[in-house]
Amino acid sequence: MAEGTLTVVGTGYRVAGQATRETCTVIESADRLFYLVSDPATAHWLRSLNPRAQSLHDCYHEGRDGVSSSHEMVDRILTPLREGLTVCAAFYGHPAIFMHPPREAMRRAHLEGFGARMLPAVSSIDCLFADLGVDPATEGYQLYEATDFLVRRRAFDASIPLVLLQVGAVGNVQYRSDVGPNLAGLRVLVEALQQRYPATHQVVLYEIAQLLPWDSLIRRIPLSGLPEAPVSVVSTLFVPPAAFAQADPAMLERLGGLAAT
Repeated sequence: MAEGTLTVVGTGYRVAGQATRETCTVIESADRLFYLVSDPATAHWLRSLNPRAQSLHDCYHEGRDGVSSSHEMVDRILTPLREGLTVCAAFYGHPAIFMHPPREAMRRAHLEGFGARMLPAVSSIDCLFADLGVDPATEGYQLYEATDFLVRRRAFDASIPLVLLQVGAVGNVQYRSDVGPNLAGLRVLVEALQQRYPATHQVVLYEIAQLLPWDSLIRRIPLSGLPEAPVSVVSTLFVPPAAFAQADPAMLERLGGLAAT
């Protein structure tokens, strides 16, 4: 195995409040630290832990597509790794959830014979479940990126909670620092959802609180009101079940006569 090692970590949210002790140790000890976070306070905290920290945010350019930016990030992460250095790449939230660069960097590192691992972290989905008091183990849940949900016509079950990421950015494929929500895309999303949910069905627009002492934004609105709601490009949509899934009597009998609940 080659000498260099790569560790991908997540910082969670709320600056250092959700970072694990193991993650902090890896950040401090790395020869090179790369980071992509969503607020200046977290960036400052990372630089205080490791003065060799370098931001990856400059990989984004006005009008540039996300794939090109992602490839540049991966190349920058792998360069010192090939020099035999210990590299840490830190991303906000959980690095395995809705993050292509950390997963691609690990894949390529493994192909080139380097040691690479990922540490778990608090994700935006974890925060959503906590803030809304939802137990994903009770009914399960369905998770999609909003644009992918539409263009691939994803099948979904209206009796199971549905979570859609980046609903305000439906149809946006290029980076724009001044971009607002795509209202036309929101209307298409509402049209698709109303095939299974009534227009009056109460949904939740959610945005995690990035910094203390602010609370997460939780807005409960009817589905039909989504295009007029205060949506941002990072808003998550939580759609509660609109139907009750009936138990299969034959399966209940096979499992020893369990009572349906």
